[in-house]
Amino acid sequence: MPSRPAVPTADRPTADGPGAVDQLVRRPRRRPGVWVANAAVLVGLAMALSAAVTNPGFGWSTVGTYLFEVRILEGLGVSIGMTAVTMALALVCGTAVALMRMGGSRALSLVAAAFIWVFRSIPMLVQLLFWYNLAALFPQLGIGIPFGPTFAEGPTNDLITPLTAAIVGLTLHETAYVAELVRSGLLSVPKGQQEAFAALGMTPTQGFVRITLPQALRIIVPPLGNEVISLLKATSLVSVIALSDLLYSVQLIYAKNYRTIPLLIVASLWYMAVAGLLSLVQSRIEKRLGRRQLAGRRPTAQDPGAEL
Repeated sequence: MPSRPAVPTADRPTADGPGAVDQLVRRPRRRPGVWVANAAVLVGLAMALSAAVTNPGFGWSTVGTYLFEVRILEGLGVSIGMTAVTMALALVCGTAVALMRMGGSRALSLVAAAFIWVFRSIPMLVQLLFWYNLAALFPQLGIGIPFGPTFAEGPTNDLITPLTAAIVGLTLHETAYVAELVRSGLLSVPKGQQEAFAALGMTPTQGFVRITLPQALRIIVPPLGNEVISLLKATSLVSVIALSDLLYSVQLIYAKNYRTIPLLIVASLWYMAVAGLLSLVQSRIEKRLGRRQLAGRRPTAQDPGAEL
């Protein structure tokens, strides 16, 4: 006689029953490679911690002594100040270069493209040395009419100080990168937005400030935050032109007491602290922009909570 089919019950569903999928138990996969990698990481961390604790060359007492030393804090202030001033100038100049690059004038677009190509190609250290030694090329700097009279001039070494050379070199370098960030953000905004604010009677400036720029900021802010952190670390390059930033202040100290590693650790700790603070600020700004995007989004028929 043919066997009777099994009757599905609540406690014992069949393979084709409605509760079969819920009753399936997924067995965890064995990943020996992950276990080996975790073990290697733990061993490496243990070795690093042991070396940091037992090796007297780290000089943690010296680190604690110089961590809040006046010269170190003054150098830190110079590094933070250069980062803030340079990024503010780069934002203004980079936005202008990006608009020139996207404008309808072919001449301005070519000039902007050439500017970006030049200052993105030349290393930042080379630019700093060039502006610091500008007096070898132009002993005098002046303002006047080309091939005509000069209204005012002065010695280049008096006008281009180490701080001025650092700000000029860093700003030109950052402007080229910020211009590309701004241009990519503006290009991400659909062109239909321009037609929308034109239909509302807005001027191009009003439409740019109220509609285009807020949408582009969501694309610009994340890489721009990373660029600020990179600029903070790049300020250490100004030590080659004898500008008393954080790294140069550290170098002056260990040149006298020969405690090189502990003082480099001091500089590293301050760079890490400021970079961490900038990362938190960047995260808060990104979340704020994300909340504004969600708040400004209207429910549609496809949304689960939309009213029909």
